[in-house]
Amino acid sequence: MSKESAVVLLDFWASPFCMRVKIAMAEKGVEHEHREEDLFGGKSDLLLKSNPVYQKVPVLLHGGKPVCESTIIVSYIDETWPSPPLLPPCPYGQAQARFWADFIDKKVFDAGCNIWRSKGEEQEAAKDFIEILKQLEGALGEDDFFGGDSFGFVDVILIGLASWFYAYEKLGGFKVEDQCPKFSAWMKKCMQRESVAKVLPDPEKIYEFVTMMKKMHGIE
Repeated sequence: MSKESAVVLLDFWASPFCMRVKIAMAEKGVEHEHREEDLFGGKSDLLLKSNPVYQKVPVLLHGGKPVCESTIIVSYIDETWPSPPLLPPCPYGQAQARFWADFIDKKVFDAGCNIWRSKGEEQEAAKDFIEILKQLEGALGEDDFFGGDSFGFVDVILIGLASWFYAYEKLGGFKVEDQCPKFSAWMKKCMQRESVAKVLPDPEKIYEFVTMMKKMHGIE
């Protein structure tokens, strides 16, 4: 691979936002170099130089040019490697997909974090989280995927976040399957895809990571 076309991902194993990018590249068959960042021990100079504004992963370097923010990166991947497409062909379908991607970005991760950041109010935080999943379940309707019959843009944006749901369940005292059965079935369908199964880490490892984060923030 030439320097002009080289693809490098600055990554962190537990980041659901990095998982999106890896799933999108797996769907497209994009070969890339993977560089794991040490977010706690000291971020690399390459990360600080590539994303000076937020200093966060993921960053996709394509031919040495950085693309930041995971949803923007997934869009970039979809446009740069158009086959198979993640977004639907019609402008209205694309607008709908972007609306739900934006909803997911604004709501899901923060609501989940509120569960593990809560001291003694985990179940209250869990109720808010479940309400958000129910809204997404409504958007899914009777379809297999948010893209209808095919795994698409919204599925890529959301399924990485689902790797943290087991930790939220354990800490919040609920089960997604009991509260949102259709959403749970969607998660299982996504997990059957090789692109997803090979990217998402063991939920127990994420739970251990979240437990460590709680201790780091002094939340016991």
